Amino acid sequence: MISIQVKRYGMYLCVFLVMALLIPACRPSAPVRTEGMPRVEPIEASDLEERIHQFPTVPLAHLPTPLEYMPSLTRVLRGPKVYIKRDDQTGLAFGGNKARKLEFIMADVLEKKSDVVITAGGVQSNWCRSTAAAACRLKVKPILVLFKSPDSPVGTGGNLLLDRLFGADVRIVEIGDGSEIDTDVLFHRISEEEKNHGRNPYIIPIGGSSTGESMTEPLGAISYTKAFLEILKEVDRRKIKVDYILLASGSGGTQAGLVVGAKALGSSIKIVGISLSREKKPMQENISAIANETAGILKLDLTISPEEILVLDEYVFEGYGILTPEIAQAMEKVARTEGILLDPVYTGKAMAGLIDLVSRGFFRKNDGVVFLHSGGTPALFVYQDEILEMIQDN
Repeated sequence: MISIQVKRYGMYLCVFLVMALLIPACRPSAPVRTEGMPRVEPIEASDLEERIHQFPTVPLAHLPTPLEYMPSLTRVLRGPKVYIKRDDQTGLAFGGNKARKLEFIMADVLEKKSDVVITAGGVQSNWCRSTAAAACRLKVKPILVLFKSPDSPVGTGGNLLLDRLFGADVRIVEIGDGSEIDTDVLFHRISEEEKNHGRNPYIIPIGGSSTGESMTEPLGAISYTKAFLEILKEVDRRKIKVDYILLASGSGGTQAGLVVGAKALGSSIKIVGISLSREKKPMQENISAIANETAGILKLDLTISPEEILVLDEYVFEGYGILTPEIAQAMEKVARTEGILLDPVYTGKAMAGLIDLVSRGFFRKNDGVVFLHSGGTPALFVYQDEILEMIQDN
């Protein structure tokens, strides 16, 4: 068994690096429908926007991203109306949800006059690839600590190729031999090395979701409270009925930010997270903690309990980053009905969840569901052989 000793980063490191080895297969059971969060006194959208605007940003993403109706998929599923929020089109290094987060985080990096960013993830991390791209654009040196487990598809392509193209200082750490890795020691050793060279390093928590080290505010989550406002404006302008936003939920910051936006504005839209690796209870606790920290920093008079977080662990399947036939078939279905590419780690798993939920009657026929496409496309080329094997008979 892999044992990784971590402190602030422990929760997220386990999610992104070793859950494929530690979590047993989880097969779907019928999920329970919920009517959403308890209401609080809502504030105006303009008020929330003003509170968010107090946090500086740097322009990295192409915003707003499109919100598109998926007529062919809706027809094939015979379920609710399905829309897709194209955060895969944020523009930065193949796009993805990380670009929104980095607009806030990199502004903090510059404000603190840091000239080096240090972060970590799996060897095919979308987060690390996006961070390297943002750092390049802003003339900041990126140092990426990439953890490589024996059972994860690696290759030299995909995100790892892009990391190299961006000129990142890549440090690959092998895990799986039973040795322990103290991430505090690792990050601080790198930070001290950079300080000894006269640089001012900034350590970003994995995924940009939680506070810790150099990032003292939940900047990643705030970016998705802002994204909720963006979705709501588009929905209102086009008079679209939306009852759910469904997304892949990993480190928790994206879902937490959306939840805060929905509750602050008194919206009836429910945020459904499809867990990538962890069981429901720890996911709820993690997302709730990030959401409450986000609400606090935005000076919102609300709290969000773990029980209010709607996250499903029925679609963990074989664990984090492990392709299954359900995921491959969901990717194939969306590609062949809508010409849209999903990835095998995040959005493919979330779409497999959405498709199954429709088949089980979780949504009503007249519901509107927005699927958040959070990016991750480069991973397609790392899993290509497995994908082809799983769809070749269809």
